[in-house]
Amino acid sequence: MIQVGNSKEVLIPKPILEQLALEEEMELSVRGKELVIRPAKRPRSGWEDQFRRMAQRGDDRLLDAEEVSFTKWDEDEWEWK
Repeated sequence: MIQVGNSKEVLIPKPILEQLALEEEMELSVRGKELVIRPAKRPRSGWEDQFRRMAQRGDDRLLDAEEVSFTKWDEDEWEWK
């Protein structure tokens, strides 16, 4: 351990980082008298697979598709840029 101000720095060898799939961001927690280090949770991890499965089931349609009413402006004037 290396002293850094009032804190301690721990160096984790590369093989351990690779084995645990630890990248740039990690989460630290304390469990009893143990320090637990794990990969940071990605809030949207797995979304791509979930969306693909939704599309395969046909469950990716608009929920309000029947309620959409277009005005003349929507049909004639609106243009995506």
